[in-house]
Amino acid sequence: MKPIAIQLYTVREACAKDFIDTLKKIADIGYKGVEFAGLHDHSPQEIAKVVADLGMMVASSHTQLPTKENVAEVVDEQKTLGNKRIVTGMGPDQFKTLDDCKRAAEAFNAGAELVKSEGMEVGYHNHWWEFEKIDGKIPHEVMFSHTADNVFAQLDVYWVATGGCDPVEIVGKMKSRVPLLHVKDGPLVKGEPHTAVGSGVMDMHAIIGAADPNVLDWLIVELDSCATDMMDAAKESYRYLTTEGLAAGNK
Repeated sequence: MKPIAIQLYTVREACAKDFIDTLKKIADIGYKGVEFAGLHDHSPQEIAKVVADLGMMVASSHTQLPTKENVAEVVDEQKTLGNKRIVTGMGPDQFKTLDDCKRAAEAFNAGAELVKSEGMEVGYHNHWWEFEKIDGKIPHEVMFSHTADNVFAQLDVYWVATGGCDPVEIVGKMKSRVPLLHVKDGPLVKGEPHTAVGSGVMDMHAIIGAADPNVLDWLIVELDSCATDMMDAAKESYRYLTTEGLAAGNK
């Protein structure tokens, strides 16, 4: 079983009100790790200490794609947080054509090269538009066919399915480049709220089973929206994944 983390965007409203208290609640649930989506006006030094004191680890961080202009700032913050995996994505306008997909690969290759000497990696987080076919081809696959080996995929399996592809097949095909899986669940209907993991239509056993256990490091719960209380959904997602033997938590 792989350790379980949560993308803190899931509980962003609670984080905005009281980030430290929210981290404590996440730790109380039993999550082993967190994936950042901003620090809510706290310093990276403070948050790194809080996370460590709570017995959790930093799985990764969603932040800016490193460029020549921002790389010093990005590296300094992520080093202070104790993070080595930088994750970001691109909007649908960057995936309208196959040439767009190649340009996206070039941008990520450049970003990964800028932080390589710091022992950091850059990963791409998908939504659904990278899996809606263009001229019979999957944009995400086109992009990754042009990326260097030090660009990894953080596959969001729900969005893969929403885009019209089979997440089991995609995870299996890309497993050598997938150290992080975003697990979310729901009805697979655009615009409808997500559900706690295990309460929707996703076959998590098959999806997680398709990953390479020698490559996969973290399962990361992420819910963009939910019809129920988001913290309750975070608890239920944790309960499902750990009791089903799909992930390992601290409790």
